[in-house]
Amino acid sequence: MSEALVVVGNGMAATRLVKELSSRALGKFSILVIGDEPRSAYNRVLLSSYLAKEIDAGSLDLLPRNWSRQAGVTYMTGSAAASIDRRAKTVLLANGKSIRYDKLVLATGSQPIRLPKPGMNLPGVVTFRDLQDVSQMIAAAKSRARAVVIGGGLLGIEAAYGLKRIGADVTLIHIMDRLMERQLDGRAAAMLKDAIERKGIDVKLSADTAFVEGEACAEAVVLTDGTRLDASLVVCAVGIRPNILLSQSVGLDTGRGVKVNDLLRTSDPHIYAIGECAEHRGVCYGLVEPAYDQANILAAHLSGKSSAAYEGSMLSTNLKVSGVSVFSAGDFEGTKGSQSIVYADTAGGVYKKLVVSGNRLTGAMLYGDATDARWYLELMRAGTDIGHIRESLAFGQGMAVRMAA
Repeated sequence: MSEALVVVGNGMAATRLVKELSSRALGKFSILVIGDEPRSAYNRVLLSSYLAKEIDAGSLDLLPRNWSRQAGVTYMTGSAAASIDRRAKTVLLANGKSIRYDKLVLATGSQPIRLPKPGMNLPGVVTFRDLQDVSQMIAAAKSRARAVVIGGGLLGIEAAYGLKRIGADVTLIHIMDRLMERQLDGRAAAMLKDAIERKGIDVKLSADTAFVEGEACAEAVVLTDGTRLDASLVVCAVGIRPNILLSQSVGLDTGRGVKVNDLLRTSDPHIYAIGECAEHRGVCYGLVEPAYDQANILAAHLSGKSSAAYEGSMLSTNLKVSGVSVFSAGDFEGTKGSQSIVYADTAGGVYKKLVVSGNRLTGAMLYGDATDARWYLELMRAGTDIGHIRESLAFGQGMAVRMAA
């Protein structure tokens, strides 16, 4: 008889898990996925492309329409999990329905952070996290909105880019002195700022929000230096926090996220957690690739592979930011004793920085050309000796291989 596996959450981590289980252990589990959004799973990474009208809504779907029927997976969308009875092994939904489980997986993701500043709850202030947020942004842009985007990380930049593409007048503000400070050094961040401004977006750095001004709705963002920025739309894109309220309410061990071991198991042996809500060895990743790594490992473990264990993920970013290819991984800033190899083509908009310690590549940052991103990441993960290709490393895999031959 199949075991009852219930997954709370219908995002990208949950989708990867059920896909892997359907291919590894079809029939072993009776799988039920509970999602609070009223639609099928979609790719949040592509929301910025959808906002910018580069793709249509159908391109967001993570699974083909008839996949669940073929894979034997049941979905309950528009259903929020209200509580868990760990003793009875049941999940209670907000509508009063009770679902029994043998094994439970929490994939509850994260919540967007709203700055604790006055006016942040006014109509016209949105976050950039789901399709509903994007719908509000599109509606505002149709009325030629003046938009202020708070946050100069990836999400903020993508929100600003998308809004500009669909007709809004956009100002991007960031509290730090450079954009994407976690992924770029000063030189690359300055290049990105120039590229964004060339698209017609006003960028203000070292800009701290004091409050959102307005009575019935948002009318302006006021900075701590007194600057007033007119805005009928305010997008708060300052980060996310793991969604662990459900886990905390039932007494699971939590820190910043739901604490899990190398098997992705929580403090309850029948409950697992993956993705943005999970905290492994003190780390909450908040990125898609580690979430997929965790889903793959958990699927292998649940399928009976005794050697399956998650040992953490090397953080990397590989994406397009406002149309510009950006990649960073490892210690791209460099530490004492390391050396940096830099290639710059200012006219071509390309900048590469590789950090080497001994004969090992320990960090990489690429701006404008990320063709060899995967190769550099593999070199770092494997700890490959790059002594014989050190001189040609910045020119990419093709050149390095030819010169080493």
